[in-house]
Amino acid sequence: MMVAVSSGRIGIFPGSKLPESSKLVKRCSPTVSLGFAVPFPLEGRLSSSVAVNVPKAAPTAAVEGGNNSETDVIPTPKVIIDQDSDPEATIVEVTFGDRLGPLLDTMGALKNLGLNVVKANVFLDSSGKHNKFAITKGSTGRKVEDPELLEAIRLTIINNLLQYHPESSTKLALGEALGMEPPMQKVDVDIVTRISISDDGPNRSLLLVETADRPGLLVDLVKIITDINITVQSGEFDTEGLLAKAKFHVSYQDKALIKPLQQVI
Repeated sequence: MMVAVSSGRIGIFPGSKLPESSKLVKRCSPTVSLGFAVPFPLEGRLSSSVAVNVPKAAPTAAVEGGNNSETDVIPTPKVIIDQDSDPEATIVEVTFGDRLGPLLDTMGALKNLGLNVVKANVFLDSSGKHNKFAITKGSTGRKVEDPELLEAIRLTIINNLLQYHPESSTKLALGEALGMEPPMQKVDVDIVTRISISDDGPNRSLLLVETADRPGLLVDLVKIITDINITVQSGEFDTEGLLAKAKFHVSYQDKALIKPLQQVI
């Protein structure tokens, strides 16, 4: 079940039922800290249209490395935005099999967003070449806390990936919006969406969301959660081919979520 909240009203998509016990949920001012400490009121501010101009990938692209013949099996692109593992920086990881090069242009594009890449490294494992960046906000030297800017980072990295590896367009849901070719396969959001919540100690819960990817999804998820006064403490947002996978550590009044709140989410 998916729930949206606006102006104190809980709206439920058709076919869903809201338990009687969930009517006890009170409307309060939303609180966020995820590295998502939102510096503005969430009501009416966040939308799926991120305030950044991310152009479509260029029609021609230079490949940074790897064998890209048409007979190759195209790997699944992955972009991970991690707010959990480093208290001082936002960690971004990009994987596209063994095809990714140093991604120096990606670092330059991130700097154009007012960000600093404080360290970067590359490592190999069975899933391919991983490019990992530690990013801070240029004005504060701290991790990125604005969900709109985090979404802008995600779209900027994917756009750069599409420029250097246009073949990735057919493997990404965002190839429809940013790439040269739409994805070869598409997923039905009503079928693919999965939501689970479990206790993660006495003071917080773990919320897992898997759904079809689209621009602005990260922003909208944070808005839905905080609009019912649930605090997002930290999290990770993964773009994996056609799917987006979000992991949020959440709490309500510094406690794990009780069952009625879990049902509302």
